[in-house]
Amino acid sequence: MKAGAKGTGSAGAKGKAVKGQGKVTKKFIINASQPVSDKIFDLAAFEKFLHDKIKVDNRVGNLGDAIQISQVGDGKIEVVAHMQFSGRYLKYLTKKFLKKQQLRDWLRVVSTSQGVYELRFFNVVNDEADEDDE
Repeated sequence: MKAGAKGTGSAGAKGKAVKGQGKVTKKFIINASQPVSDKIFDLAAFEKFLHDKIKVDNRVGNLGDAIQISQVGDGKIEVVAHMQFSGRYLKYLTKKFLKKQQLRDWLRVVSTSQGVYELRFFNVVNDEADEDDE
């Protein structure tokens, strides 16, 4: 009994209060303008995928006010999290969506700066051009 009460004592609450004093707000942007302009990537379907798959407190479909997902500009999706949220998790979900849409062989997810991810085409080397030079 005492071991359980020990974990929920004031020391645990004190540690949480120090960590969560300021409200954590993180902003992530996924830039998919290249594939969207080529009409191979459906931005609305990707936004719905994120709404359906992002987990909050280990539950899917539990976004509430903690996470907002919206389209910004042409080919960009903005994710604003008012809680602890990992950019790597967003990258993982993006790669999962690409695999589901069978686009993983042509697109990759690259972090261009902190909190900004971009979908880019793989650089395809043209073998015929190399043979002409020889």
